[in-house]
Amino acid sequence: MKLVVVSGRSGSGKSTALQALEDIGFYCIDNLPALLLPDLVTQMSTNNDHPARVAVSIDARNLRSNLQQFPTLYKQLCEEGNAHFELLFLDAAEATLLKRYSATRRKHPLSDDSQGLQSAIQSEKLLLEPIADLADIRIDTTRLSLYELRDTIKLRIAQRRDQALSVQFESFGFKHGVPLDVDLVFDVRVLPNPYWVPDLRGFNGREQPVIDFLNNEADVAEMLADISGYLQRWLPRYAENNRSYVTIGIGCTGGQHRSVFIAEQLTHEFSASMDNVHVRHRELT
Repeated sequence: MKLVVVSGRSGSGKSTALQALEDIGFYCIDNLPALLLPDLVTQMSTNNDHPARVAVSIDARNLRSNLQQFPTLYKQLCEEGNAHFELLFLDAAEATLLKRYSATRRKHPLSDDSQGLQSAIQSEKLLLEPIADLADIRIDTTRLSLYELRDTIKLRIAQRRDQALSVQFESFGFKHGVPLDVDLVFDVRVLPNPYWVPDLRGFNGREQPVIDFLNNEADVAEMLADISGYLQRWLPRYAENNRSYVTIGIGCTGGQHRSVFIAEQLTHEFSASMDNVHVRHRELT
């Protein structure tokens, strides 16, 4: 049995993630009390009619005492081996969460007469931090639409074979901040910048004029070879260490040219030898 635990801050898209998993055949339970997880696993593993794939949401709506016990409980269940567990943690920038709550006018689960919305969002981050630290995959939904989040869930979780490492290359612009969900970051701002070539400024790193420009630069080839060599050596170590997901950030200044080009090149290279490789260009969405 495969069991995906979905967690994350309120407003980060957990309901959308559960719906996406349900659409692809998971039996989904929203807001499961954390201490009932062992009972669920026992029932599912001893019942011949149990669903092959189950997803549950465990978040700040749980009792605080239950959440505090969850990390120990979860590690024990993983060690027992009665189910194949994956922990998905969703998050978004604080300003984005505030905007989403203001738009929906929903009550935050931690807000009350003594704690306003912003304080509740900050408290929730601290409360869920031990769960976030256990996550197999973290997804930053700050700039994702509902449809993009659903597609990400389907691509990275549903299509991943058990024991296979899922790799995502994500280009971004440092001036917009480093993504919350990257595991490794490579800074390519030292490379020649097509932005300063007037004829190239309006193109991005997926388009031929920029591709031709960067392909003709020796520094670009050296940087690409160095990043590739590092990943060729160390990605297998992540897989050997039971890592299921790795997100690799490639950053330049604006996230339009150099980072996009490098991410595309790496995606093409590693797709030839790995089954689950994806690319996302944060600033192009």
